[in-house]
Amino acid sequence: MSEQQEKVNLLGLSPKKMKDFFVELGEKPFRAQQILKWIHQVGIDNFDDMTNVSKVMREKLKDVATVQYPEVVFHDISKDGTKKWVMRMPGGSSVETVYIPEGDRGTLCVSSQIGCSLDCSFCSTGKQGFNRDLSVAEIIGQVYVAAKSFDKPGEKRERKITNVVMMGMGEPLMNFDNVVDAMDLMMDDFCYGLSKRRVTLSTSGVVPKLYDLADVSDVSLAVSLHAPNDELRNELVPINKKYPIKDLMAACNHYMGSLSDRRKLTVEYTLINKVNDELEHAQQLAKLLKDTPCKINLIPFNPFPNSGYERPSNNRVYKFRDYLHSQGFIVTIRTTRGDDIDAACGQLVGKVEDRTRRSERYIKMRQIDDAVSQHPQS
Repeated sequence: MSEQQEKVNLLGLSPKKMKDFFVELGEKPFRAQQILKWIHQVGIDNFDDMTNVSKVMREKLKDVATVQYPEVVFHDISKDGTKKWVMRMPGGSSVETVYIPEGDRGTLCVSSQIGCSLDCSFCSTGKQGFNRDLSVAEIIGQVYVAAKSFDKPGEKRERKITNVVMMGMGEPLMNFDNVVDAMDLMMDDFCYGLSKRRVTLSTSGVVPKLYDLADVSDVSLAVSLHAPNDELRNELVPINKKYPIKDLMAACNHYMGSLSDRRKLTVEYTLINKVNDELEHAQQLAKLLKDTPCKINLIPFNPFPNSGYERPSNNRVYKFRDYLHSQGFIVTIRTTRGDDIDAACGQLVGKVEDRTRRSERYIKMRQIDDAVSQHPQS
């Protein structure tokens, strides 16, 4: 193992682990707060530039620690101001991170895995297969890189990132410990200082981990529902076969009930043309959610090659929304952002060395479908 690999990457240490690190070095715990501020609030990765730390301490840190963040291999800006980064991780695979500006709000969509361990049928990320979980440094490193991109030499850092959603590539609850530590860094006063209302974890429904999350965190919660009944959700979100809707909603209600304030659950529902966007689906959804304090976020499907699905017409989207409105629900329609740079919801793909061979099977399946369509039986 090389000297560089043996060093501790301070970028990935949660506030508690940073204190433990300095105690083990024989230093006072307050050093943790100093270094956290330099790294996360100022964006400094060179110990020599940490001017309120003694020279002896800086030299000690250079011997045992480093601040290493993901390498940006691609960066693009959409015509609507949305930014996308492709960040290469050790091993060669990469993930995508997206920043969405809207008025005074700047939301960063952060990935938790390289690829995704689930296989939702309407999501481009899932078709890429799965490589591995991201470390804490690789998760928070996406926030670090994005925040640093707004810095101007000689000027005080402005807070451009007001919200973070764990809604990029991967299922956050399948990388539980690393995601929790990364979210703690996002919310720490000496790091990014985001409130618990402005950090959101989005899950497809890993039920046992939802109960675990209630014991260690109070971030906002979003659930990727996408269907109002088990038969359809089994097809769209296969994890439903293991954790059906009844169990999922019970876990969501438990989590929301554990919070000290009256936040609402965000229910994400991707509308797919003539698949889950009929009036009967809206009626079933209203019945399912009638006892759950929630807001419903409708997401018109964002097409990707060979998905087999289509985006519904605006008329179908509005009809679905209007019925839910009539039943007293708060409903928003997510505006498609960044689709010209493939940064819209469900379009993130990165570059995944697929250990599951799912992407290979998906390509073969589509090749067969194309062959059949081109040479139908007479």
